[in-house]
Amino acid sequence: MAGLRWGILATGGIAHAFTSDLRTAGLTVTAVGSRRAEAAADFAASFDIPRAHGSYEHLVADPDVDIIYITTPHSHHRANAILALEHGKHVLIEKPLTLDADEAVAIRDIAAGRGLLAMEAMWTRYLPHMIRIRELVADGAIGEVRALSADHTQKISDDPTHRLNALELGGGALLDLGIYPVSFAWDILGAPTEVRAVGRLGETGADTEAAISLTHASGAVASLLTSSRAAGPNTAHIIGTEGRISIDAVWYTPTTFRVHAPDGTVREEFRSDISGRGMQFQALHAEELIASGRTDSALLPMEESVAIMATLDDIRAQLGVVYPRG
Repeated sequence: MAGLRWGILATGGIAHAFTSDLRTAGLTVTAVGSRRAEAAADFAASFDIPRAHGSYEHLVADPDVDIIYITTPHSHHRANAILALEHGKHVLIEKPLTLDADEAVAIRDIAAGRGLLAMEAMWTRYLPHMIRIRELVADGAIGEVRALSADHTQKISDDPTHRLNALELGGGALLDLGIYPVSFAWDILGAPTEVRAVGRLGETGADTEAAISLTHASGAVASLLTSSRAAGPNTAHIIGTEGRISIDAVWYTPTTFRVHAPDGTVREEFRSDISGRGMQFQALHAEELIASGRTDSALLPMEESVAIMATLDDIRAQLGVVYPRG
């Protein structure tokens, strides 16, 4: 283990969940930074963090920080990640990596040029049940995969001032929620060869629903659904010629799944048994990579994160969502 010293950039709800899981895993958190000194101090007190910085600039300049978790709104990921990289810090960036593929390329190139890790915090990829699912698919346990379905649907808020509805912050169901099933389809089926999407826009122009169909090189198809105004089952299924894998709610968090034969017989059942929410696994993976001298993950290479952003760009264009540019 590298024994890295973590810094937390921004203090919202996801930062609290992630830091709690870092503590659960016994990892070291040495500093937190916020645009407001009071928020940084309160966060530091909550988690017994030694240093609280009243600006992001002071956080990235802290010599006792090795890696920074970036948890600002999507619209700020690029600037915040580059700021940290330019100060020699590795970065774990909340998903989606950026607003679009061009911004993702900028982060990729700066990290590569400086020999630093830049990794998207798609925490689902690193969960034990997902690792087992990839093993089963690779081993042919359900034959040739022909179809995949997944939804990420939540009833959040129709308040036009809510972050999820604010176009200037990259709001919309697609980037906050839809990225989970899109990334899942990429994980299991690889790059799509065809992308089709239909959806609905809310009062602010941000997407509130999207139904997405992907076709992949193997011929397999993915059917994906996302909504920020209505809660669905939040389950997922991988269907093959010799069986299927059914992942229970909430499929992108630690959960259970079953492998069924074509006649419905259960061949295997997996139950997650972990401490915390499960966000620590991506952090542990990042530490292992850096300890071994690597700056990219085989589970989610930076090139794949960039390509997933390009898929999201395509979907967003079909939906008619346009982010304002300052």
